[in-house]
Amino acid sequence: MKILFRESHEWAAIEGKTAKIGISDHAQKELGDLVFINLPEVGAEVKAGDVLCDVESVKAVSDLYAPVSGKVIKVNEELESSPELINQDAMGAWICEIEVTEVPADLMDEAAYKDFIKG
Repeated sequence: MKILFRESHEWAAIEGKTAKIGISDHAQKELGDLVFINLPEVGAEVKAGDVLCDVESVKAVSDLYAPVSGKVIKVNEELESSPELINQDAMGAWICEIEVTEVPADLMDEAAYKDFIKG
């Protein structure tokens, strides 16, 4: 499994032709306590960089962007009633699974992402 990050703080854990998608620990700390997540629709075709879904925190509503292109094949329905799971374990609480058709070349590995968030 390979984990890659977007500059907008989403991650993709890619294994074979599928990727679990979530937001980084850095992003959940910046957002604050999550109170709602609008999950993407199963079957939706997404293009890397397009809005995938949105989350609502105590601070604001924020769009989340697809780190890879493909088709949403599964969503983490547990987040509908418990969005705070992302605050508890951002790297473990995946949002959706995508059947990958394209992985952009500009995604960062974990070391590059850690350097990026240091500024």
